[in-house]
Amino acid sequence: MSARQHTPVVPLEAGAGPENPPCPACGEPLFGWLSAQPGLTGPVRRCESCGLGVVGEAGDVEAALRELDRLGDRGGARIANRGSFAGSLGSAGWAGLEPGCRYLFTLESVRRLVAHRDQVVKSARWQPGASLAATWQTLLNSVTFGHNAALGALGRGGSAPAPRRWQRRIDALASVVLAIPALAIALPIELAGALTGRGAVLSLRFELL
Repeated sequence: MSARQHTPVVPLEAGAGPENPPCPACGEPLFGWLSAQPGLTGPVRRCESCGLGVVGEAGDVEAALRELDRLGDRGGARIANRGSFAGSLGSAGWAGLEPGCRYLFTLESVRRLVAHRDQVVKSARWQPGASLAATWQTLLNSVTFGHNAALGALGRGGSAPAPRRWQRRIDALASVVLAIPALAIALPIELAGALTGRGAVLSLRFELL
């Protein structure tokens, strides 16, 4: 047998410890993803099993469910999908990293969370307008000093403006000049996301088992 076939498979549980607390959704260890970002309360971890992202302290199931209900109600929610193409491509520039957020949901993490209150995800619908805007902003974030400057200026979400005035001026100019090119790139990304279940924004409906 080859050396590759002899390579042992290390389970995720092996990474559990004080630096990698359990995921509120599925219990697997949370691993470091991003350092503290402007507008966020701490570094960002992510679960390699269900994809949930957590800003700062991990919290528990109840805290994550309260955050989910804040995005809708017990019957459904609209989430910025951390498992989207935009989330994967954008990393620290992902538009879903809005100031004040704590939990960054994926469809799978929501399924596991609502199962704790005997619910299932009945439907998950791609939101084309919101998804396109989120991916467009994610692309713009790659060339601006601030975060979500364009959507913030349009009143479409929270933003973390650049600290210096000259930086904010450059961000405004870049957002205008690159708006159309970024939109041209965002459109095929979101169409692919819609076809594969990896759209940037999803509207979810829940029902009891």
